[in-house]
Amino acid sequence: MTDANGDQLGVMLTRDALRLAEEKHLDLVEVAPKARPPVCRIMDFGKYRYEQQKREKEVRKKQKIITIKEVKLRPNIEQHDFEVKLKNAQRFIEEGNKVKVTIMFRGRELSHPELGSEVLTKLAEALKDVVTVERSAKLEGKNMTMILSPKAQKAHKSRKSTNIKGGDTSAQNQDA
Repeated sequence: MTDANGDQLGVMLTRDALRLAEEKHLDLVEVAPKARPPVCRIMDFGKYRYEQQKREKEVRKKQKIITIKEVKLRPNIEQHDFEVKLKNAQRFIEEGNKVKVTIMFRGRELSHPELGSEVLTKLAEALKDVVTVERSAKLEGKNMTMILSPKAQKAHKSRKSTNIKGGDTSAQNQDA
């Protein structure tokens, strides 16, 4: 048995513990029911639940939710249409989302999957600076898909710190 401050009160009967909790206008909470004897704590259970929910909400707020955006193409896509789809994919990547690139085949186009593979390769090459290929081109039924994910941002942060260090040394040289 422990009280609200965490002080050990020792082993006592349940009715005595309940009476003690009521006197302090707090709750008697069973912490470890499987222990012998069971471990209980006197606390304000409503306040405890509130603080716990507040911590969980804070953790959820800090999490980055990554969604998968899809860009659909055709194997015989024109250059301008390809560039528009490329810009959309680049925008999704910059937002921190993964991109699923789908080539949709119709009819006889299915007999030439290499055309779709070329389009996917061309797109991956155009975005190679900002993406990594998470799953390479794979034919699934009438669609060929590839998943791209944004590259880790650690490389950009290290460059910024290098620039700052370089700026500091030039400031020191001017003072000397």
